[in-house]
Amino acid sequence: MCTLEKRGNVYILTLTGPGEHRLSPAMIDSIQTTVRRVKVDPAASSAVLITTAQGKFFSNGYDLAWAKSIQSNFQLMSSKLRSLISDLISLPMPTIAAITGHASAAGLIFALSHDYILMRKDRGFLYMSELDIGLKIPAWFMAVIKNKVGEPMARRDMVLRAAKLTAKEAVEKKIIDAAYDSAEETIRAAVDLGEELVRRKWDGHVYAQNRVVILKEVLENGDR
Repeated sequence: MCTLEKRGNVYILTLTGPGEHRLSPAMIDSIQTTVRRVKVDPAASSAVLITTAQGKFFSNGYDLAWAKSIQSNFQLMSSKLRSLISDLISLPMPTIAAITGHASAAGLIFALSHDYILMRKDRGFLYMSELDIGLKIPAWFMAVIKNKVGEPMARRDMVLRAAKLTAKEAVEKKIIDAAYDSAEETIRAAVDLGEELVRRKWDGHVYAQNRVVILKEVLENGDR
């Protein structure tokens, strides 16, 4: 479901396969296991993690077909995703999302939980689909959005208009850092940024502690 490549001090976690990369419990477990492998690597405190994906989608959110089969499945997926995001927040290194396709709903929350976000211009959009599909956004999702989307009107459009934002629009609204012409350029730019951050020689554990302070509200909000 995902692979891990190491280029010097840059780790690249890739969601694999041509599908939508739905965040089923199995997918979340696969990503979390990989993140934890990175975390315990002796080189982790002087490294960077890039997350990207193969195919048309970065992630199209939760596996809704599976979730709707049993009511408690939504809570299970939300709990697992919150655990994964907590691991990302406490990871002792900078994190970069290289979005090479659509990032929707929980998939967008996963992307926004990285420190830096780069996106391709020629395919994909950012989309909080909950309003369109009749789902209430959890409080911890909103905590991520409030922290990562600074402009109130941008948050309104994302949540209360279910706007499908292109890379160009996301840059204009200061939701992402930069946009590139192709998937290859996006990943190359993410690696360049990762190498630049590694050269700063920050203490990864201090970096993680400061990130925890910034994202305290995300960690404290429950699944409600």
